[in-house]
Amino acid sequence: MGYLHEGHLRLVDRARELADRVVLSIFVNPLQFGPKEDFNKYPRDLARDRQLAGDRGVDCLFVPDAREMYPSEPVARVAPGPGGDTLEGAARPGHFAGVLTVVAKLLHLVEPDVAVFGRKDFQQATLVKRLVQDLDFPTAIDVLPTVRELDGLALSSRNTYLTPDQRRAALALSRTLRTVEQTWRGGEADPAALQRRGMEVLRVPGVDPEYLALVDDELQPVTRATARTVAVLAARVGATRLIDNVVLGEGVAADPTVRA
Repeated sequence: MGYLHEGHLRLVDRARELADRVVLSIFVNPLQFGPKEDFNKYPRDLARDRQLAGDRGVDCLFVPDAREMYPSEPVARVAPGPGGDTLEGAARPGHFAGVLTVVAKLLHLVEPDVAVFGRKDFQQATLVKRLVQDLDFPTAIDVLPTVRELDGLALSSRNTYLTPDQRRAALALSRTLRTVEQTWRGGEADPAALQRRGMEVLRVPGVDPEYLALVDDELQPVTRATARTVAVLAARVGATRLIDNVVLGEGVAADPTVRA
């Protein structure tokens, strides 16, 4: 959705490895925002994005506006199924129908051989893979690890909303994931116990936890944590809602990092 950061640009790098030409779409999709969410204030800077994309070797910048993408109120939308009703879907009703509808339109319009997504939006990436599989899009989906700042904060366009104090508080999210991972490596495989331990770390001043769950790669709750289990969480820091996740067998430390 634009306001590019290094995490987005790593996706561009990967696309250049996989394909002869790279198309980058920038579209703040109104269909995936709820009535009380931040659509109007979502950060936008197209001139900056153009410069960053060009410097990184993007061949085509596809920047439709809402009237082009939705000439009229869309009646047909992509239903995400049960996987879209949990976690982010439960917190943001209708969100994933909006996401999958616009992704389907973008894949149809661009017809890429491969599309690259980031794992920070783990539920989104999982649902996009199912979209492509179930509706027979001729597109491979490649998912890259979350890119983090050196102190562990996952890169996000919404980080620009954070005050300095809030940004420090937001480090509780990556600390929580690291704690869950380390507790699992210490021999604890009970998801409920891992969740309790993680919530102890996440509940700090300035952070309002929404959920912490341990799921498999199809978004189903696990009965026993393994190396493939994904710990996913969401929390509000001030007025800003942040998400993050870690694959227990890989760990937060395995995610690529960049300087702020």
